[in-house]
Amino acid sequence: MIWRAALISLLLACSLQAGAVEIGGAHFDERALLGGSELQLNGAGLRTKFMLKVYAVGLYLPNKAATPAGVFASRGPRRIQIITLRELTAEQLSEALLDFMRRNQSDLELQKVQSRIDSLQQTMLGIGKVPSKTTIRLDYISGQGTRVLVGGEQKGNDIPGEDFNQALLKIWLGEHVPQISVREALLGQPQ
Repeated sequence: MIWRAALISLLLACSLQAGAVEIGGAHFDERALLGGSELQLNGAGLRTKFMLKVYAVGLYLPNKAATPAGVFASRGPRRIQIITLRELTAEQLSEALLDFMRRNQSDLELQKVQSRIDSLQQTMLGIGKVPSKTTIRLDYISGQGTRVLVGGEQKGNDIPGEDFNQALLKIWLGEHVPQISVREALLGQPQ
């Protein structure tokens, strides 16, 4: 019986890693497990700035979505996975993410999530330097909130609220994004 359970676990792990996507040298599995749920890679893209590769980012959802509205309507767990492609300071990473988070919120929306944005900023600043090839996961689990993991280690406390997680998603899927090609890639459109 024990060997059967081990074999099933091994087969499941292999099937989750069977398909993979490589973006700018960063590896994204086609599937991921989060909170007991299987997620699919919706899409992945490469963020560049001044012709430099900054990071690769992937979006995992329970079911694929081809539009921002479809992503925001998606219920259940989801993951934003960032793999840095150059060394970044916590300040660089924090400022870039929070700037676009704020750009995509109305004044009222921003007011509702501001204390949680402050929590995210405090968490991000506590990371310090982020070496190249570091994996940062922003995992949303219903009823718990958004969890920040750096190199597989949780940083800070879970940040509550689906509204906060959707504000976070708008960094890459809102009207004012750092790079349109990344939004298209996260929505499964080829780059």
